[in-house]
Amino acid sequence: MTPRRGCAIQQTNEAADPLTRHNPVATMATTFPSRANNKITMESAMTTVTVSDLPSFIGKDLGHSDWLLIDQERVNQFAECTGDHQFIHIDEEKAKQTPFGGTIAHGFLSLSLIPALSAGLAIRPEGLKMAVNYGLDSVRFIQPVRVGSRVRMQLTVVDVTEKNPGQWLVKSRATLEIEGVEKPAYIAETLALYFV
Repeated sequence: MTPRRGCAIQQTNEAADPLTRHNPVATMATTFPSRANNKITMESAMTTVTVSDLPSFIGKDLGHSDWLLIDQERVNQFAECTGDHQFIHIDEEKAKQTPFGGTIAHGFLSLSLIPALSAGLAIRPEGLKMAVNYGLDSVRFIQPVRVGSRVRMQLTVVDVTEKNPGQWLVKSRATLEIEGVEKPAYIAETLALYFV
C-alpha cells in the first residue's frame, strides 16, 4: 500500500514586525515532491486600503495570480481527501477514451484554489481583525482542467457593502484561466466578509 500524502494549512505567528504578531499568516504546505509551479503559499500579500476607499474598487480588475501546474498527483490527493474517485480524474488510461482525452481535475479542486490563488490579488481594509469566506453567489464550470495544464486566477471586485458597523462584504468575480485555452475553467462570484 502506498503511503498517503496530505495537505495541511499551518498557522504561524511569524511576522517581520513584532507589532503584527497577533495576525497569523496562513501557509498551505503540501507533502508533494517539490516542483516548479506546483506549490501554493498563502501569505498576507493583499493590498491594504482604507475602509472609505473600499467602494472605489468596485469594477476594478485586481490582476492575475502566478500560473499553477495541475498535475496528476494533486488530483489523486484531492480524490483521496474527498472520496471522489471517478475514473475521469484518476484513471489515466480509461480517461483517454473519453472526450477529454485524459484525466481532468475535479471541478471542486479547481474551485478550492480560489483562496490561495487570489490571496496576493485581493484588497483588505486597514485595521482588519479577520476575514471569513461568506460563500458564493454563483459559479459556472465552463471548461474542464486537463491534468498537466497550468491555471491562474483573475480577480475583479464586483460589489462592496457595509453589512453592519465594522463588517464589510466584498463580492468578487474570480475567473480561473487555463493556459492556452480560450475559455476559462470557471467564473465564480465569491463573497468575503471583513471585520474591522
